[in-house]
Amino acid sequence: MSAKENRVLVRRFLETWNKGKAAAISIMEEIYAPDFVAHSGTGEDVRGINAVKQSVNEEFKAFPDLHYVLDDMVVEGDKVAARYTMTGTHKGEFMGIPATNRKVTVRAMSIDRIVGGKFVEEWGMFDTLSLMHQLGIVPTPEKGRK
Repeated sequence: MSAKENRVLVRRFLETWNKGKAAAISIMEEIYAPDFVAHSGTGEDVRGINAVKQSVNEEFKAFPDLHYVLDDMVVEGDKVAARYTMTGTHKGEFMGIPATNRKVTVRAMSIDRIVGGKFVEEWGMFDTLSLMHQLGIVPTPEKGRK
């Protein structure tokens, strides 16, 4: 696929995701390879389309109004590097943390490998510390404290 086609695929995914869980899951089979693997910062890989669907379900359960804004994208060959801002309201358990009803804004980055018009592999990171601060799990350092 061309760089332009890869850009279109990433944008299409985000536009569909931002329509909600049902929309996001509805295109999974079309845009993810059956043996897709996501390497996350947690050390636990997500392998296969069913695992991706389960992950999406968990994210939307925790943050039903989850929304992504694409801040930047660079395409080189079969890889797309993207920087995002995610927003949402913590309404359900996430990473073992009960709902706090707090609104969060989190920065994230990913590098996706696309083959034949489908996502086949992803390396992703999000600002977990900032999320934990916003959820009140980790105290925010006081400004000017020495």
